[in-house]
Amino acid sequence: MTSALLTTLIDAALAAGDAIDAIYAEDFASVTKTDGSPVTEADHLAEAIILERLAGAFPDVPVVAEEEAAAGRIPDVGRRFFLVDPLDGTRGFVKRTGEFTVNIGLIDAHEPVAGVVYAPVGAALYYGERGVGAFRRIGRDAEAEPIRTRTRPAGGLSGIGSRDHAAPGTAERMAALGVTDFVPAGSSLKFCLVAEGTADVYPRWGRTMEWDTAAGQAVLEAAGGRVMVLEGDVAEAGPLRYGKVEAGFANPHFIAWGQ
Repeated sequence: MTSALLTTLIDAALAAGDAIDAIYAEDFASVTKTDGSPVTEADHLAEAIILERLAGAFPDVPVVAEEEAAAGRIPDVGRRFFLVDPLDGTRGFVKRTGEFTVNIGLIDAHEPVAGVVYAPVGAALYYGERGVGAFRRIGRDAEAEPIRTRTRPAGGLSGIGSRDHAAPGTAERMAALGVTDFVPAGSSLKFCLVAEGTADVYPRWGRTMEWDTAAGQAVLEAAGGRVMVLEGDVAEAGPLRYGKVEAGFANPHFIAWGQ
């Protein structure tokens, strides 16, 4: 089951992914932004494609997009707005690890209610919407299948975390959560691996922005999971919410759980 909203977001993500694929297949350059992160032609082209698609389908819904925000172009946001990371995991893109995604999420009343995460390498598509469910499609010609988080295992947990941005002390904090098996990964695919039941928990003690997490959180929550703000190392302090304008759309530390 795919709603009209999800269909539009999927089409936009796939179109952006095709543009990213074309650049990934050639030689490309990257530059460093003021925050120290890299940006490439693929980031800008993918974002332009998504913005055009969203403006055509939802002209009255503001869009906060990573590269537009980096240039100081941030619209006023109300109850509903989109968050777009056109190329999440640009470091993986530059290093050619294959671990990068296109992220489009819809926020309603500070909550992520729909999202699409697309990994061009391998054509791995994850999408979800509140009240509809979460789905996965691996390969452009494959059939989509529903996904759900797995039941918490009786033994140790399988944890997933950042390949390039792990905070100091991550191993010790993971152990305190009961994680006995840790798998590093890049981009918002970490949310998707919890959503499909490959992993149980994804804690993040490093800096992220709302466009990094909105789409993945929407997929995970549609699959039965949750994302909670962390207070200290492991204490939870309510759900991760969006529209934090005063914070520049930066997230606090958080933890994403399966069932």
